[in-house]
Order: sequence, then structure tokens, then C-alpha cells
Amino acid sequence: MFKILDSFTLALIGTVTLASLLPVHGQFAALMDGVTTFAVALLFFLHGAKLSREAVIAGATHWRLHLLVMACTFALFPLLGLLLKPVLSPLVTPDLYLGILYLCMLPSTVQSSIAFTSLAKGNVPAAICSATASNLFGILLTPLLVGMLVVHRDAGSQGWHSVLNIVEQLLLPFIAGQIARRHIGRWVDKHKAMLKYVDQGSILLVVYTAFSAAVYNGLWQQLPASALAGLALCCVVLLAVLLLATTLLSKKLGFNEEDRITIMFCGSKKSLASGVPMAKVLFAGQSFGALILPLMLFHQIQLMVCAFLAQRYHQRYAEREAANAGAEA
Repeated sequence: MFKILDSFTLALIGTVTLASLLPVHGQFAALMDGVTTFAVALLFFLHGAKLSREAVIAGATHWRLHLLVMACTFALFPLLGLLLKPVLSPLVTPDLYLGILYLCMLPSTVQSSIAFTSLAKGNVPAAICSATASNLFGILLTPLLVGMLVVHRDAGSQGWHSVLNIVEQLLLPFIAGQIARRHIGRWVDKHKAMLKYVDQGSILLVVYTAFSAAVYNGLWQQLPASALAGLALCCVVLLAVLLLATTLLSKKLGFNEEDRITIMFCGSKKSLASGVPMAKVLFAGQSFGALILPLMLFHQIQLMVCAFLAQRYHQRYAEREAANAGAEA
């Protein structure tokens, strides 16, 4: 069901390779920046148009579960990023560490969190609501956290300026998409498979322009192979700690197995689809290629690890069902 290297991951690798070999710069880079700004606005407009109100309402009453997922996503994750700095910093460059800190502040994924929860036989309605809410709150919480923890103190009102930029470039298109859903919702629902290419194309555009600027400024000359290996280790450590923390916390708080599965998958993952466009807005005017590299690597690691875990849960569920059927017979 889940490939180690899916087509989108291969496209990401190809985009980074293309940007490394043929980086855009000068006037063409400015033109590409305008194109990516439009593409990101379109991306969030379609996110708004795709999101049904029923999906938001489903499972919304399970407030304890949602609070725990939010706490893991926007409190525990950033706290770990800060507390583990003495361990993580020696393994990577300063820019890569900032990228790790940035990924710690992002919302959870939507599609893969729901898919993994469904495969593992978790609480799917709660996963839909929790992952959706994470992304909605993330539009505001992520820039606030970045303003407090990543942007330098001498940047003045940069944190609030980032929030305003997010509202203008991401939230307003999202709201416009929600308003337009009553008119285009059926068409959007019918063409979801086609529209995923708009999502992925927008991300690839941002990655290409970001890495072009970074490569033009000497990214690969400044990034030793040891730092990339250290980055992979950092991502594995972060994911392992969050998987363990969500599992232990959900058990300690008395959630049943279905809810524990949902909490684990929704509370331990980070969204590439939201993180890359947000980086374009939050770090506008800066070379942020190195900042999104940790997110791209973490994204692939979380998919592989969570796919394995989801399949294990599914197998255990199937064995339990078979045992129950045998006992009844």
C-alpha cells in the first residue's frame, strides 16, 4: 500500500537535483517567485474548497484526544527541539538545526495521518477532525512559534508580520475556498485525484525556487556529507521520541486502543504540504533551502516508519479477529 519511494518523493529528489544543476537566479528567479506565490495561494484555496464541514464536525466532540494531539504537535515537539539542542546541534550545521526547529513547529499531516489510522484500525473520524484542526490552527500557531523561537529577537515585530503574511497569503485563500465550496464543492470532490497534482506541483515549485537560491549561494559547498548523515539521525531520534511519547501519554491518560492509534499517528507527524509553502512566506527574502531540507527528510522517514507500524497494527487486528471468529465457531 505504501511504497518506500513513491512518485512524489522521486519528484522531490528530481527537483532538488534540477535546482542543484540548473538553479534559477536574477530576473527569472523573481518571475518564478511570483509564480510560486500564486501557486501557493491556489493550493490553500483548493484546500479550503476540498474540506467538507461534515469532516470537521465528525469526531469533534472527542476533545480530550484533540487536545492531546495539539499539545504534542505544538508544545511537546517544539519543546523537544529546544531541549535536544545540545544533542542535535553538534550533528548538523546551524541552518539545518534551525530547519529542525522549524519542522518541530509545523502542523500534522492530513492525508497520511488518516490513511495510516485507517489501515491500523484506529479512530478514523477523530483522525479526520484532529488532523484537519491541526492544519487550521497551524496557519496561525506556526508563525507565532517561529516568531518567538526562530526569528532573531532584533527582528522587532517580525513574528506578527509573519502572521499577517500568513493570513494574507494562506488563510484568506483558504477562507475563499471554503466560501466557494458551495459552488465548486461537487466538482472538487469529483476531481480530487487530479487536483492532487496542483498540491504537489505547488510544493515542487517552492522547493525548486528555494533550492535554486540556496545552491546559488553555495549550499552544497557549505553542507558536508557528515551534516546530512547527522540530519538523518536527528530526524530518526525526533520521530522515535514522539512515537514513544504519544504512546505512553495516551496509555497513561486512559485512552482505548483505537484512540491511542489515532493519537500516535496524528501527534507524531509533520506536514510537508503545509511546511514548504509556509516557509516561503515566513522566510521571504531569505535563502531557506537548507531550512526545508530537514522537513523533506523527516517527511520520508515518517512515511516509512509509520507505514511499517500501521501494517503491524493491521496484522495484529486481523489475527485478533481471526482468533475471535475461531472461538465463536
